[in-house]
Amino acid sequence: MTPTRIAVVGVGKIARDQHLPSIARSSAFELAAAVSRHGSVDGVDNFTDIETFLKERRDVPAVALCAPPMPRYDMAVSALKAGRHVLLEKPPGTTVGEVEALTELAREHGVSLFATWHSRFAPAVEPARQWLFGKTIRHVEIVWKEDVRRWHPGQAWIWEAGGFGVFDPGINALSILTAIVPSVFVTGASLEVPENRKMPIGVELSMKSLAGFDVDAVFDWRQEGPQTWEIRIDTDAGALVLADGGSRMSVDGEARPDGLEAEYDGIYERFAALMKAGKSDVDIAPLKLVADAFLVGRQVDVEPFHE
Repeated sequence: MTPTRIAVVGVGKIARDQHLPSIARSSAFELAAAVSRHGSVDGVDNFTDIETFLKERRDVPAVALCAPPMPRYDMAVSALKAGRHVLLEKPPGTTVGEVEALTELAREHGVSLFATWHSRFAPAVEPARQWLFGKTIRHVEIVWKEDVRRWHPGQAWIWEAGGFGVFDPGINALSILTAIVPSVFVTGASLEVPENRKMPIGVELSMKSLAGFDVDAVFDWRQEGPQTWEIRIDTDAGALVLADGGSRMSVDGEARPDGLEAEYDGIYERFAALMKAGKSDVDIAPLKLVADAFLVGRQVDVEPFHE
């Protein structure tokens, strides 16, 4: 099978750490171009804007949009109108409405749109979903704490309106939650916003399921030392714990076999399958939870944050 040519738009940390290595390992894709105002990739055509790329490289049918969410909508519109298949890094957009608009645009132009949630491809997520099938969930607790200086050094956009703040990692937990448990909705939120920033650095989130159980979540960007990405689900058959962002699973303290850690490899396999089938995959459930948290959340001013 001849690999599909693909371009990466936005050559920042996530592209270099995850997208480019996964494309290099993929048998389904071949990196043909990169688009970035400041970065470049050796060995391929490099462009500083997406419009020039779309005009000059009509032979590249797919693009992976890895730019921050604020400018991503306009980029996606241009690519979809040009008949390109589009992969969206998470979160897929700054609002629910714009993602829904992109979904309609992809349908109109007969191309595939894939809103990726990389944490759903962590090795223990699907085994956890299967283990939960047929069991009664009593309570879910999410603790997602990390050091923003370690994972987002110098990235000022995450603190601006539309940058999500601590929801940028927190939405990873919500993507796992919405993949493995029945529908949940937000009932309350406390958003801790530094005096010198626009987005929260800490969040306490309350949710409820139609099945009746509660979900409590804590997201925090001030964690030093060991990082914590854990989901605990108490059921009538024991307690399931997903640790390390969905990489490891245990039931009542007994570890279950680990799978291979290859989230972004799984994303590109899924993207190739969608393109081949002429389908799209745009699940906005995690984004809706974040949007609702801002709707009902109570803002709490906290001390300034400095890099």
